[in-house]
Amino acid sequence: MPALANKTYFNYGGQGPLPSPSLAAISEAFATIQELGPFSDAVWPYVNRTVSGLRQRLATWFGVDAARVAFTENVTSGCVLPLWGLPWEAGDELLISDAEHYGVVAALQELARRHQLRITTLAVADLTGDGDPTATAVNERLEAALSPRTRLVVLSHLLWNTGQTMPIAAVAAQLAGHSRHPWLLVDAAQSLGSLPVAEAAAAADIYACTGHKWCCGPEGLGAVALSERLLEASSPTVIGWRTLEHDGPGAGGYHRDARRFEVATSCTPLFAGLNQSLQLLEAEGDADARLAAIRQRSHQLWEGLQQSPGVRTLLAVPPPAGLVSLIMADPRGQALDPAAIVKQLGDRGTWLRTLESPRCLRACTHLVSTADEVERLLDQLSSLAKKAL
Repeated sequence: MPALANKTYFNYGGQGPLPSPSLAAISEAFATIQELGPFSDAVWPYVNRTVSGLRQRLATWFGVDAARVAFTENVTSGCVLPLWGLPWEAGDELLISDAEHYGVVAALQELARRHQLRITTLAVADLTGDGDPTATAVNERLEAALSPRTRLVVLSHLLWNTGQTMPIAAVAAQLAGHSRHPWLLVDAAQSLGSLPVAEAAAAADIYACTGHKWCCGPEGLGAVALSERLLEASSPTVIGWRTLEHDGPGAGGYHRDARRFEVATSCTPLFAGLNQSLQLLEAEGDADARLAAIRQRSHQLWEGLQQSPGVRTLLAVPPPAGLVSLIMADPRGQALDPAAIVKQLGDRGTWLRTLESPRCLRACTHLVSTADEVERLLDQLSSLAKKAL
């Protein structure tokens, strides 16, 4: 990864660096398309193989049939495009967790405004303990928050702010027993490439991912896994030639599968790059083995932070994945400015990020993170804390 040659990097939850083989795959795809002719009879078999190959690979990761996978530009479009195609009724309720990304929340607010829907809140951001008690609490709180008007539940798989995981398959099973069987929308921005996703993706109605975070693929390409019942109930929203089952004048009919939510021309070399990045991850072991490696470094970081005066981790237990969020304070208990800390760490060649809600720092460990890098971050944080004394 060329981006890691001159820095210590902990921002995989924002964007993963592109591996050299993936960059090469993108370049080779551009060259191949130009050699074949960018709009010629010879190029389409190559384009179709590239796109369908990635669709099948992602379907395997998701644990679903390839017909349930649509390509998008990013997580947000994967969440939003199917939502606008559902048959809403005035007074329907959208139950949204209090730990969702503001981009998705803003889209849901606009959906509610246009269709006269009501937004209610599911509290999960305060769940900072072990997995089993968290799952039990989610079940109990969900049961209390559901109403006869609930039509959609929105819950991330891996919370982008606290780093906690949500029991998506159990939530889906719980919703199946509700009188209206609400749809389940899962923001999986932090999941693909980080967690095993097959069980959750197969259970959700909308499971939206991106390739540029934990997958370390190129930005501008994501995917969404859609349930069969959602595909039966939904209509296309933003419509283009890729939405259509057949090309040409008067073709009309939409794809019956997830492709109805694809729109028009995409950059084929990005598909080649993401496919290569996924293959590199697969070479490191299955999803459980990769998660174990990620946890090894995140646990090292979390445990080291427990020994650092003035530092409080948002999770009270070692993280279930690779996200470690923390707050630093001076001896008087006053929180230190996260942005200033990020700037000072960046001056030392170490990169993590700030979050606004809650106002904190977030560090992400991945497969390529080393024990030495984690110790370097711990030393630098300790040094900054002493400097603030």
